[in-house]
Amino acid sequence: MPPKSKAATVAAAEPVALEDLFSALHRHIEAGEYPQAVKVADQVLAAAPGDEDAVRCKVVAHIKSDAIDKALAAIRAAERLPIDLSYYKAYCYYRQNKLQEALEILNGQEETTDGLQLESQIYYRLARMNDCLNSYEKLQKFKIDSMDLKINTMAALVAAGRASEVHAAMKAQKVDLTTRALRDARSFELAYNSACALIENKKYSEAKEQLDLAKRIGKEELMVEDYAEDEIEYELAPVSAQLAYVQQLQGQTQEAMETYVNMINKKSGDPSSLAVATTNLVSLKGTKDAADGLRKLDRLVEKSTAPNQLQLIETLEFKLSPRQKEALYSARVLLLLHANKIDQAQELVSGLLAMFRDSIFPVLLQAAVHVREKKVPKAEEVLSRYSEKHPDNSKGVLLALAQIAANANHFQIAADSLSKISDIQHMPATVATLVALKERTSDSNGAASVLDSAIQWWKNAMTEDNKLNVFMREAASFKLNHGRDEEACQLYEELVKSCGSTEALAGLVATSARTDLEKAEQYEKKLKPLPGLKGINVESLEKTSGARHVDQAMKVDVPEEVKKQKAKKRKRKPKYPKNFDPANPGPPPDPERWLPKRERSSYRPKRKDKRAQVRGAQGSVSKDKHDASATSSKVNQSTTTAKAPEPPKSNKSRNKKSRR
Repeated sequence: MPPKSKAATVAAAEPVALEDLFSALHRHIEAGEYPQAVKVADQVLAAAPGDEDAVRCKVVAHIKSDAIDKALAAIRAAERLPIDLSYYKAYCYYRQNKLQEALEILNGQEETTDGLQLESQIYYRLARMNDCLNSYEKLQKFKIDSMDLKINTMAALVAAGRASEVHAAMKAQKVDLTTRALRDARSFELAYNSACALIENKKYSEAKEQLDLAKRIGKEELMVEDYAEDEIEYELAPVSAQLAYVQQLQGQTQEAMETYVNMINKKSGDPSSLAVATTNLVSLKGTKDAADGLRKLDRLVEKSTAPNQLQLIETLEFKLSPRQKEALYSARVLLLLHANKIDQAQELVSGLLAMFRDSIFPVLLQAAVHVREKKVPKAEEVLSRYSEKHPDNSKGVLLALAQIAANANHFQIAADSLSKISDIQHMPATVATLVALKERTSDSNGAASVLDSAIQWWKNAMTEDNKLNVFMREAASFKLNHGRDEEACQLYEELVKSCGSTEALAGLVATSARTDLEKAEQYEKKLKPLPGLKGINVESLEKTSGARHVDQAMKVDVPEEVKKQKAKKRKRKPKYPKNFDPANPGPPPDPERWLPKRERSSYRPKRKDKRAQVRGAQGSVSKDKHDASATSSKVNQSTTTAKAPEPPKSNKSRNKKSRR
């Protein structure tokens, strides 16, 4: 390598002007060349140690290049300098999901627009939606009129369970959420968040319309930016998943299932959208394929060695909302129960109880595990304890307790649980269930008081679909069956005065005949006469001995035309056996085919072999043959002219004849 010239050595030794370095730094940042920007910032700091602009540029360049650890190192290195980098430090902690540390740093700082925006994002990720909304309200005081702020406010309201306030909040910010206005605004995020609010308000048809609009707007915007078809499908995956969810809620399960399966198989979506699709697909399938559902959900859960510690895979842990995580874990518990993996379900429920302390779903799942273990009293104890501690948030728990107790024939516990839910005491299903439970416990007075309370509620209710007449009729029938004739008569009388139905009038006559005969006769005159009873003498009918049994039906004169119609019977085609051709029937079947073989005329019994059978060991001789041979030998010995014994004849011919 040739030695450097003297001119080159002098040029290298000359320092670069700070203005040129800052120009280069600005140029690299504008071009997005952040690693080069960091190098130039170091050159500036070497020339001018402690320069505030260079330090800030270096920190921002590290953050922009996702080198969060290096950014924190640069911030710590500048702590001795009089530079306030607390916002950048809080942001770095936010990026590392150290949310509490980031929040502590921001709480001690002066409120700025950047700080409030970061604070709102931290609160949103921590699921502290009310605090998040407070931060957005503070941002409005800075007179920031941006669409992003309105979109984020709407999302926070929906996540906080305050979807009913979305319309008023957007109206206050002069945002029109009608479909036509959203189409003109061309805002994909606004249409999507508006649809989410409509879903929470159970307006599924309107939500589907706005989701279709959001998908169309998003597709057009991405096509303008030259996105490929698969990239567009990937970007719009949240809308597709939400559309399938609306179809699922509307009962279009097949269409929803096809969307979920297509998203999962193609992996056409971000991890959070795919996780939502997987959870919804598992809930749609139910118990049809529990093993397959468990395999799908297990791919989303991180295996932890620590007991009762739940964690999703890295791409989902900080992407899914607490509500989505709870739904995913709950689906997994239910599948484990259906797969009879009780121990794993119990372990998972224990982790859910620690993770979601303010939610009722882990409590319900814990009760379900106890029921599956056939520990019904323990399940009832868990639910009762929670309802006592959280009386304002125990409606679902009390309903579950009533269901479990009723199935276990604990009718008093079931009735007491239902009685504690005040806002459904007047509903027909609740009243009918309570009356049935009270009757099972032989508490007719309690059942009657339930009916009386419901009647009183409907008397004071100002609703279009009033159920007062229904309850009064059922209460009158119940009291009549339980010997409360006067109360039943009073209810029927009120029904006659209010609606004047024939059914109520007949009930009043039948009931008052037991208590007040004059009143019964008075109301009986108001009943319309039945057709065909004018020629009947009631007095002579009462003097008869009653109805007599008639063997044959009463003869009725039937017109001749009707008789002919009845005489005409419909001809039915004969039913043939399978593969039977009526044109070629073949030989007729044997008429004796139903008889046992021994009773058929063609039966011939088998001939028995009359030859003597030798029984015993091989080579032994029967007793009869032995005696016969002994006798013959004695006879031969007594004769003077004994003959020589002849050889025995072959029995082959005889055997053949017998076989025939």
